[in-house]
Amino acid sequence: MQADRLESYVKIRAGDRAPQFTLPDDAGVPTRLAGFRGRRVVLYFYPKDGTKGCTTEACEFRDRHARLRAQDVVVLGVSPDSVRKHAKFKAEHALPFPLLSDADHAVCEAYGVWREKLFWGRKYMGVMRTTFVIGPTGRVEQVWEHVKELGHAAEVDAYLRRVPKRRRGSR
Repeated sequence: MQADRLESYVKIRAGDRAPQFTLPDDAGVPTRLAGFRGRRVVLYFYPKDGTKGCTTEACEFRDRHARLRAQDVVVLGVSPDSVRKHAKFKAEHALPFPLLSDADHAVCEAYGVWREKLFWGRKYMGVMRTTFVIGPTGRVEQVWEHVKELGHAAEVDAYLRRVPKRRRGSR
């Protein structure tokens, strides 16, 4: 099945205000989305630290991080894993960006990425791999649903290079 034919599941669309949140990062420090106002934020949701797909995605964002930072882009990874698991995952793979712990999945729910999933005939609730680019004014600029981890960071980077930078406070 092609990605453009898959059912949409996110609650937040391009043009919407990004739901605000405060989550602990991999060091336990509270991180507020509002603290990045005036900058673009790549907010990527992933299911679980240490799995093959999640490691691939995180390492691809790691490998492009310097290029993204040069564009004044902040990368934030979010999953329901604990602060401790995030710290271990970040250290194992030398990830240069914060991993945020959404242990009660409230932020995942606000963005519409906490969904029922099916694996080997078993239904369970989990994170749908999804990425949002949030613009300097706090509005969502781009959404990727049904993300395939391999090559996704390159796709996000290409999008960010095409989009003109906006000044602080511009719409």
